Amino acid sequence: MARGRVASGRHRVGWRGLGLAAMAVAGAIVVAWLERADLGPVAGHARVIDGDSLRVGRREVRLHGIDAPEGPQTCQKDARDWACGEAARQRLQSLVQGREVICEGVEIDKHDRLLAVCRVAGRDIAREMVVAGLAVSYGRYASEEAEAKAQRNGLWGSQFQRPREWRGERGVGKGAGVRD
Repeated sequence: MARGRVASGRHRVGWRGLGLAAMAVAGAIVVAWLERADLGPVAGHARVIDGDSLRVGRREVRLHGIDAPEGPQTCQKDARDWACGEAARQRLQSLVQGREVICEGVEIDKHDRLLAVCRVAGRDIAREMVVAGLAVSYGRYASEEAEAKAQRNGLWGSQFQRPREWRGERGVGKGAGVRD
């Protein structure tokens, strides 16, 4: 019988083959871990996803410290529906359109997005969203939120439900790729 063959004619997997397979699996795990652990910086032109998320290159980035209305979320302004989620997305789009965005990672969230502080021409775009009243503070930017509220900017000039509560009532984000 030829070396490496069993009586049935199939190849037998030797220690060498098992070792190579184990090394390939270990290598894939290390690459995936390194990609997940990579906190940046990431830079380039951005594609806006919603009022607090964008894609820079191949990375999905969520702006750290804010929470903006979801795309389909509406608010009440002057006793009428106002597409506040779309307004937030448009404002973020106006901040990044045609400009280089530089994001410094803070952590990776449970949806595998890079939570980051992002700047355009040195300006913190999350801060700009809170000052415009189109995002609420979520662990940062409390003084900017107080300023927006006092001036009744954006959401603060309307009746709105905080984005996290809105998502919770609709079950949005439970495994759907949207933060809780």
